[in-house]
Amino acid sequence: MGTTHQLTHGRRAATATRRGVRDHNMDAAALYQASTGVAVAAIVDGIGNDPHGAHTMSLLAESAVRIGATKGALAGVLAAAALVEDPGIHPHMPDGVIVLALTVPGRPTHLAWVGDSHAYTWDGDALHLRTDPHTMGAYLRGNGAADLAPLHDSWVRVTLSSATVTNVAVTSAPADQLVLLLSDGLDTVPHDELENLTRQHQDNPEALADALVAAARETDDGYRDDATAIVLTTR
Repeated sequence: MGTTHQLTHGRRAATATRRGVRDHNMDAAALYQASTGVAVAAIVDGIGNDPHGAHTMSLLAESAVRIGATKGALAGVLAAAALVEDPGIHPHMPDGVIVLALTVPGRPTHLAWVGDSHAYTWDGDALHLRTDPHTMGAYLRGNGAADLAPLHDSWVRVTLSSATVTNVAVTSAPADQLVLLLSDGLDTVPHDELENLTRQHQDNPEALADALVAAARETDDGYRDDATAIVLTTR
């Protein structure tokens, strides 16, 4: 079931997650609101599957939103990146990808990401994808080799461990639009279906977050990834 968060200025947010077929859910969602009214949400999708991964991804997500709320969306992503740069005395720290949204009422939403999680906005009529994943498939589509792209959509080119100020992607979305952050476990859901679910539940963030993660399905070979959604109203 989704978790609802009440924010200032009448805003609301909801998070929901669903473990895939592997033993551990490596997705983490975090939300933080600063005293200034800035609200920041992030999803971190861990790479691999291990018993300590869930805790690590939660730490990365929480660090990103706390730093992002005061230093900006780019700084939030880089804060998470800094934590995975050195595992310390431990032999291994799992890597991951992130998508982060920073909202202020009446102002454009700031987005920052590395990897293949996604951000969408809903304008009351249509759902708009606002991020371009850092995958080899996306690179090939943008460079005239679309026929090869589907074979390489799982090849992530930039992760938190390789993130720098020069390769973190940033953009903005129009003010006052509903924001959806989705992990790549929802890549199995067609855009039209995501749009229909958003239209159906646009006034209920918790119901929408639940419906989104419930829509995740298995691939043809029987694999279903962890699926996580954050829904954030901005007015």
